[in-house]
Amino acid sequence: MYKKTTLDNGLRLITADMPHTRSVSICIFIGVGSRYETEPEAGISHFIEHLFFKGTKKRPTARRISEAIEGVGGIINGGTDKEMTVYWCKVAQPHFPLALDVLADILLHSRFYPKDIENERKVITEEINMERDSPAHLADLLIDELLWPGHPLGRDIAGSKQSVAALTREAMLDYLSRQYLPSNTVVAIAGAVQHQEIVAAVSQALGDWANPKPRPEYLAYKEQKFPRLHIKTKETEQAHLCLGLRGLSLPHPKRFTLDLLNVIFGEGMSSRLFTEIRDRLGLTYSIHSFIDHFLDTGSIIIYAGVEPKNLQVAIAAILEQLSQLKEPVPEAELAKAKELAKGRLLLRMEDSRSVAGWAGGQEVLTGQIRSVDQVMSIIDAITTEELKDLAQELLLESQLRLAVVGPVAKDEPLEELLKL
Repeated sequence: MYKKTTLDNGLRLITADMPHTRSVSICIFIGVGSRYETEPEAGISHFIEHLFFKGTKKRPTARRISEAIEGVGGIINGGTDKEMTVYWCKVAQPHFPLALDVLADILLHSRFYPKDIENERKVITEEINMERDSPAHLADLLIDELLWPGHPLGRDIAGSKQSVAALTREAMLDYLSRQYLPSNTVVAIAGAVQHQEIVAAVSQALGDWANPKPRPEYLAYKEQKFPRLHIKTKETEQAHLCLGLRGLSLPHPKRFTLDLLNVIFGEGMSSRLFTEIRDRLGLTYSIHSFIDHFLDTGSIIIYAGVEPKNLQVAIAAILEQLSQLKEPVPEAELAKAKELAKGRLLLRMEDSRSVAGWAGGQEVLTGQIRSVDQVMSIIDAITTEELKDLAQELLLESQLRLAVVGPVAKDEPLEELLKL
């Protein structure tokens, strides 16, 4: 399904031919994110991503960049994560040359004008303010701090208002020279495309991009003592909680087993969390669990918003469901979870952007691409015994952390509830 070519400058190009679609999606993945930042650089990856859309010599304003793509009905955007940054564009197939030209232009020729930097500094500060005003988002930030204390993985991707205020143009250009390297970049393109034609086009657009520096390393996380509880008192209607535990890394061989365990536990309206905590007990409107996999670590996180007077009852009920994962999963429930996981995966692959993201994201992080069929085979082979063994290995009382945001007193006796 995928074809790969590495250009002379180290840039990796991956294509996926989808002859049935009329769209083409281009995703440019850079293998850098917030975990690569030092403390004074906190938020610099995200800041740079914003500035790439502010103007180039060819398209001197943000409006000119967006109009170039929106003028042909396309979509252009970017995103920064903890371990990678992506710039993407989706257009109708005839407009592929324009989309590639725009993305290459912002990647290689963004101006970083002082005026643009100062304007965007204010925008990002408002973004941080907005996130802090969202209690659900704030709880998510706090659980990361508990999971990875004193480490870049525990920081907000956007940084803090203080770190963003201190970032200079010189620091950004230095960071770019160290991190934005062709050898650290993957271009993934999906749609009605021919690989050799795409190789020629990308070679012309990005083949002269050269930087001989080695690929940057990340700061590995080393286990250390951690606080189990963080309560942020805030006047809200609900108490927003995140329960967290350490999970598995992206290359871990049991990664897909954990993903399937999460499907059973907290993904979708037929999951155990939803049917028990919402449908049967009526304790919440929104509840779910999710898994994060990083290069050397990972997490298991459960989120719920509950009425403050029901907070302790809800925590106890969630932990009871978590504990039950250590028991064998019925075969019928396992079969349903497998079909849900495989079905959601196949539905994603109808979209050219998802197909490009599937290939490019794997390549930039691991250097390998598993096909959809390979992943489905892995899912099909997972057994009840494997699920039980992994749950018993990971779901440890000593690893539980809890973050709460809402009208909750700092001395609320919540830590004593953290038992499995």
